[in-house]
Formats: sequence, structure tokens, C-alpha cells
Amino acid sequence: MRHRKAGRKLNRNSTHRLALYRNLMKALIQHERIITTLPKAKAVRPFIERLITIAKQNTLHARRLVISRLGPAAEAEVKPHDDDEGAADHRTVVQKLFSDIAPRFAQRPGGYTRILKRQEVRLGDAGATAYLELLKAGETRSRSKPAYQAPAPAPKVVEQPPAPAEQPAPTAEGQEPAPPAAEANQPAAPVG
Repeated sequence: MRHRKAGRKLNRNSTHRLALYRNLMKALIQHERIITTLPKAKAVRPFIERLITIAKQNTLHARRLVISRLGPAAEAEVKPHDDDEGAADHRTVVQKLFSDIAPRFAQRPGGYTRILKRQEVRLGDAGATAYLELLKAGETRSRSKPAYQAPAPAPKVVEQPPAPAEQPAPTAEGQEPAPPAAEANQPAAPVG
């Protein structure tokens, strides 16, 4: 039984798992979209969401909390080298988190990340992979199926007014009207 043992182990001991989470959070802040396995993405999502929530406070205490949670990964540069796309960004990961990412989600009460499953699998063991990405400004996280769907309204019953009783057709003088159709199917009662 795994009572009161929340979280995924990911086949790692606690220090290895903590290092993995720190590296994934650092990479997500640097690139804003990473490819990882689906279980790792699901495991690291609560940690990065808490980190962004703390960073939204923008106080010295919040900055120190973020640095303590990221550990040595907090001092990594966002983009240390020049490449084809543009110049290097020598800010630290914490500076980018507080200056770019946290203000983007200032009015949002949570749900800063999105996990998109990929069709491609990992080459070594065919593990399921996924994108873990931060939402853009003003973007909403959509779900394929709504969490709660209201039941369809009950159909309205419209009562039909009863059909008027059929009047016997007028007959010639002296003849009795024909019996209704329901009485015609019944056998005649013996007289006597």
C-alpha cells in the first residue's frame, strides 16, 4: 500500500529525483518549451507551477525561496552563447523568471503550463514523450474534454388535448347509426 506517499519515484532515489526536477525546471524556464517523457512532465508540473506562483510575489523572500528550490541550477545563464537566432542572454534563470515569466501570469490564478503528448516515442525504449511548455500571454489552457459537463435538459412533455369524440354519421330516416369501431369487433351478446 502507498498510503500518504504522494509523487512519482521515476526509478530514482530522492537526491537523483531532486536533481532531475531542478534540471527540468531550469530547462523549462530557459527555453519555455521542452521535450521529455510523459511521466517526468507530469511529475515536474506541480513544482514549476509553485515556483511561478512564488515568483509572482516579487519580493526578496520570494527570490530566496526560488533560489533555494532551484539550487545550483538557479545560477545558470538563460542563453550563454550566440547562435543564428540572436544574441546571447546572460541573465540568470531566476532573473528571467522574475522579469519575464512571473509578470506574464500576474492575473492568472494557476495553470501556467501545458502538457502535449507527442506521437514520437523515445528511440531507446519506446517511452511516451510529451511537450511541457509555458503558456503565452493571454493564452488559455484547453482540455479535450470538459471536466464537468452539465446534463442535457429533460425533454418537455406537451400534453395533447383529447381528440373530440366521433359523432355518428347521419343516416337515412328510421335506421340506427352504425356502432363504433371498438364495439364492432366484440362478439354479439346472445339474446334471450
